[in-house]
Amino acid sequence: MGWALERGKMLGITNRSSKNRLTEKERVLFQTDSLFDSIGRAVCEAGFLPRKELFEAWETARKVRRVFRGGRIVELACGHGLAAHIMLLLDNSSQEAIAVDPAISDNAYRLSAILTERWPRLKNRIHFVNKPLQTIEILPEDLVLSVHACGELTDLVIDRAVAAGARLAVLPCCHDVKRSDTGGLSGWLDGPLAVDVMRVVRLRNMGYRVLTKEIPKEVTPKNRLLMAEKDR
Repeated sequence: MGWALERGKMLGITNRSSKNRLTEKERVLFQTDSLFDSIGRAVCEAGFLPRKELFEAWETARKVRRVFRGGRIVELACGHGLAAHIMLLLDNSSQEAIAVDPAISDNAYRLSAILTERWPRLKNRIHFVNKPLQTIEILPEDLVLSVHACGELTDLVIDRAVAAGARLAVLPCCHDVKRSDTGGLSGWLDGPLAVDVMRVVRLRNMGYRVLTKEIPKEVTPKNRLLMAEKDR
């Protein structure tokens, strides 16, 4: 493994924030029997996922599962749906996951097939839904998840979860400080931080308990993780 990491450094492939694709040649970086390395090898076999997306999905799912267990996983603006798969692998008590996006690619189905072949317990438990986020029914017992839904899409995800009283975990990105609520705080706070602070304030005003965390900055500078659960 030490040789693989040194080789990775020479090739520049240990950068966790890289947008370069993970392909078969990077399998050498995922040699252990750990769950993460097993997922990494599956991603390399698929051969299309940017490196940063693997680490973003893993770090987000890992932190969310430390707080929220069980429930149907609803990944909105899912992209390739990797986070939904990881959520089930980390906690088998969730019966199913739906991965929702208005433009699901063939690559998403390819990655899902590879992951399901590695972990047969995922079979028939991951459902891709190729529809607008507004059309999906959210249930109170669901766990709504979104990793880097751009700009106001994060607010839409929050709106959908709050309307149902569901648990929520979002990793926002691409903040639009001109259109989003900064609460008049941008004179003191960085604009994107002000937007996220106001999201916390809004959730608390809606009767939610909020927990704020971060995933490693080495993975992404847009690393603020917001988790919330309705006070019962």
